[in-house]
Amino acid sequence: MSKGKQTRDNILNVAFRLASENGLESLTIGELAKQCAMSKSGVFAHFNSKENLQAAVVEFANEIFIQRVIVPARSDNCSNYEEKIKALLHHWLNWNQSFQGSCMFLDAWREKCVDESAAQQVLKQAIANWLTYLQIQIGKGIENQEFRADLQPEQATFELYGMYLSAHLYHSMHGQTESTQRFWKGVARLIKSWK
Repeated sequence: MSKGKQTRDNILNVAFRLASENGLESLTIGELAKQCAMSKSGVFAHFNSKENLQAAVVEFANEIFIQRVIVPARSDNCSNYEEKIKALLHHWLNWNQSFQGSCMFLDAWREKCVDESAAQQVLKQAIANWLTYLQIQIGKGIENQEFRADLQPEQATFELYGMYLSAHLYHSMHGQTESTQRFWKGVARLIKSWK
């Protein structure tokens, strides 16, 4: 790995930590330079703008999301798709709770505007990929006859995501324990309805 790539990866690690703690919008080249013990121009040379920096951090966060959520679920030795979906949900909820119950992707999301930023475009694609991945797992469960034939994967994913959003809100209002209990109670009821 080149020195430039090592430096860039180090900057992104620090940027990811800062954005996780304070939100993507709070991330500035000046604060990042200070945290990395670099000059502003040194950090700027890697990204050329705050917008490019934010987009790079979202891409980096998505890589971490894959490593923390999808990869572990693949190695959990699940015997069927229901177990795999539950493993994905478990790791997804842990991802959320690793940011004090505040998912970085949700916090970075902004309503669609005329001039959508590079960071928002990357974020939109990352979320779309995740939703598609969940839909595929549910679809495989249907093909495997674990779930009923008329189950619609897109609708099932929509409902799962709704519970995730509720867990996100409940974590901030009532804490991790209640949020987690309610999430899994809802998941159990939902998956039961898929059969």
